Amino acid sequence: MKIILQKEVEKLGVPGDVVTVADGYARNYLVPRGIAIPASKGAVRHAESLRRAHGTRVNKAKAEAEELAGALAAKPIVVSARAGEEGRLFGSITTADLAEEIARQAGETIDRRDIHLDEPIRSLGTHEVTVRLHPEVDAKLSIQVEAEE
Repeated sequence: MKIILQKEVEKLGVPGDVVTVADGYARNYLVPRGIAIPASKGAVRHAESLRRAHGTRVNKAKAEAEELAGALAAKPIVVSARAGEEGRLFGSITTADLAEEIARQAGETIDRRDIHLDEPIRSLGTHEVTVRLHPEVDAKLSIQVEAEE
């Protein structure tokens, strides 16, 4: 069955795409949930406007993400934690802790799931962290971990 997507569907397409899917998938899942509409002559014209609007929305979101990446990379995020004499932390700094500090210091809310750490930070010093702001935009942040007084 040919349908026109109204919302983005992973591994299927973006709004405005005309795709062919199994009849049952369209009839029982996509159409009732408002994710797609059956393709007809009038609906195909409507698909073009959906595609243009989606493209504009994606470009705007990408530009905002690039601007935010530049602002975040400009200055390091300073995190203070309890540490022993040899620079080892009591505990660790996780993505949730980093998300809180970024929100507090930079004023931007970032979901902890968008922050990529290979493993939690367990030592003092400067650490590089990658933050995914948009599917095409990643920001490299410098995290400065200092000992608590």
